[in-house]
Amino acid sequence: MDISKALHSLDRTAVRSDCLFGRYLIVETAVKAKELLVEELPFVYGPKCNGPVVCLECYKPFKFANDAKCQLCPICNWPLCKDCSNTGANYHRRWECSVFCEAKVKFYHLKCNENECPQLDCITTLRVLLAKESQPERWEREIAPMEYHNEERRKLDDVWNADFVNIAQYLRGPCRLADRFSEDLIMQVVGILEVNAFEARTTQGYALRCLYPITGILAHNCVPNTFRTIHPSEGYRIRLRAMCDLAEGQQLQHSYTYTLNGTVQRQEHLKTGKFFTCQCKRCKDPTELGTNFSTFKCSKCEDGWLLPSDPLDSSCKWKCTLCTFSTSNNAIQKALSVMQSEVATIQAMEPSPQKLQETEKLMRKYLVVVHPRHFIQTGLRQSLIEMYGRVAEYELAELPDVMLDHKEDLCRQVLRVLEVFEPGLSRTRAMMLYELHVPLVLLAKSGFIAGVLSTDVLKQKLLDVIDILKECVDILQYEDPETQEGNLCKVAQQAMEQLIQSVEGLTGSE
Repeated sequence: MDISKALHSLDRTAVRSDCLFGRYLIVETAVKAKELLVEELPFVYGPKCNGPVVCLECYKPFKFANDAKCQLCPICNWPLCKDCSNTGANYHRRWECSVFCEAKVKFYHLKCNENECPQLDCITTLRVLLAKESQPERWEREIAPMEYHNEERRKLDDVWNADFVNIAQYLRGPCRLADRFSEDLIMQVVGILEVNAFEARTTQGYALRCLYPITGILAHNCVPNTFRTIHPSEGYRIRLRAMCDLAEGQQLQHSYTYTLNGTVQRQEHLKTGKFFTCQCKRCKDPTELGTNFSTFKCSKCEDGWLLPSDPLDSSCKWKCTLCTFSTSNNAIQKALSVMQSEVATIQAMEPSPQKLQETEKLMRKYLVVVHPRHFIQTGLRQSLIEMYGRVAEYELAELPDVMLDHKEDLCRQVLRVLEVFEPGLSRTRAMMLYELHVPLVLLAKSGFIAGVLSTDVLKQKLLDVIDILKECVDILQYEDPETQEGNLCKVAQQAMEQLIQSVEGLTGSE
């Protein structure tokens, strides 16, 4: 594909390079929030590593039927679901299908281990290598300069050796590609994908990864200033927008890690997966920009908080803000590990009244251990928000006002954190705004029926909810309409229109 057909809106951005960030993007002119900055198609896309058996066209995980041939490509006999086989499986057949046919390499479906299929680890790497052959100029200009950190990756012996055997040796041996691709080149591509690829979802929600030449070189920041959407119905086209207003020459940044993790957890992810230490303002601030997102309660005084003396130093002391007590980072991380284990046990439960009740107990238990806005507490709130109104005994029609008030409070507390870490255009914020509008509407109607609220007060409360839904729609309007987020946008739009009609009815009855 010609790069001019793959990229648009790049007149607003420029590539820069330095020893700290490597290659990165800046905006050449000031832009407003929500404006489009970059739009591009992936160089290639394909299944993630260390995943289950999936269809090589639609990425749907599946278990083999008694007749395995029903779920194999009729040409190469590699995984392909019936639907994709019937519709042509164009992407699979464009890339690896002919390689497997020519080499007569077989796919071995081990029914006892379908949740982990190392034989499929080679697929996306092979697609990049084949794209390199068909588009050598694009490879040299856009992909070859990408970071791949092979020296650092070699130190991760188990991971490196697994990739070397399952990908490099497999492609050069059974797949008979030794004359076309060297071991060094294959491991370079493995590294490029590990460091630069983005996770995406199909319209059905199945996971895959995409390699974007331009968006992939964005710098990292734990408080990003860009918002990206991937559109599976458009060939996984990515669109990058300004999350907030950006000044001329400002660096474009997105987060390589989950913004609602604490500093230690984010740093660990970045070091093991991206091979750098983040030096952003948030990471260097013990309070994480005033949120106390990783702060512990002091065990020696009533109102003190334990903060790390240097958040980027794993050997630092954690000191109380009021008394003289201090403890080691190791002790804090051990306590945190116990908490995370307890949380994981409950999160593994199927949604149920018991899971909701146990989550509430755990959140109350941790109130005397960590700051109320600690990331552990924030994660528990998110889980509770999902369950209130959706599990038996706690369905919306059954929730008393006190529980609706509780759900509202849970939503607002998460939103206060998001206002700091994901300011402006934020998908997570949109989802939380949608969750917030439900208890607000029910509480307003309940108060009106009980005679506590006047018509004017009810009208104002509904207008406030309309504003909340409008912001939700304004964010989600950029999502692919065929995805879960795109569908939520339609639902939020419908809810907003219904409330507008309700307000108009109240106005007409005055």
